[in-house]
Amino acid sequence: MQQREVMVATDLDRTLIYTRAAFGNANPGKVCVEEYEGQPLSYMTVTAAERLEILAETSAVVPVTTRTIEQFQRIRLPGGPWPYAVTSNGGSILRNGLPDRRWRSALDARVRAECATLVEVRAELRARVDESFALRLREADDLFCYLVVDQDRLPAGFLADWDAWCRPRGWSASQQGRKIYAMPTPVCKSHAVREVRHRMLDSGELRAGSPLLAAGDGSLDAEMLITADAAIRPRHGELEQRNWTHPRVAITAASGIRASEEIVDFFLGAAVPR
Repeated sequence: MQQREVMVATDLDRTLIYTRAAFGNANPGKVCVEEYEGQPLSYMTVTAAERLEILAETSAVVPVTTRTIEQFQRIRLPGGPWPYAVTSNGGSILRNGLPDRRWRSALDARVRAECATLVEVRAELRARVDESFALRLREADDLFCYLVVDQDRLPAGFLADWDAWCRPRGWSASQQGRKIYAMPTPVCKSHAVREVRHRMLDSGELRAGSPLLAAGDGSLDAEMLITADAAIRPRHGELEQRNWTHPRVAITAASGIRASEEIVDFFLGAAVPR
């Protein structure tokens, strides 16, 4: 077993992988990393893909996503397969592609004890929307729900009002692109990343004292970025819109798909011996 010197926890959508709509002004050489219903959906630049493979040779790379297990399994990320991955915003930990039942059972128990039910939250959200701006309302992994909206028609103040309702009930609201998420507070990427790190240290897969690096673009990534030893975010996305900064979080110079190259280079700078 090769012991890794660095752990890298990275968000995927609009951090490492991008749909065409999220490319920005760039038109780089690209590789398709996800197909949906037989059609290409998400891409990486050739440069980012090649460098991610190099990173995976030396570091414990852990994909961390708000996608469900099924949605994550559509992705063919260069450098895989991954011994660990985190899906459903921390709701599921995958070990060699299989969900860890003990983690999910403990998380479900905490959500039941501390939060309003998903049924209650979804019913309240449905009562607040109409077809003028709400396109779809979905549940994910029996954990959280999200609303797909027409951003041009979204009423001013909707997100803030919805978040204000959620907070006293143990939930929070955030927006990433066209999706407005309602998430139970215990369902958090950083909690799952911490658990994965403990397991890899205990098993000897990760060297004791090795740094944790992280990357992400949205509010659901913020705690993961703050708790890392060093982190980076792209110059786009929800955190950029909020002008969110932190002393240990770098910001890419580029926005759009080119930002992914800077993110992987940031990881490589700490992971590859010079």
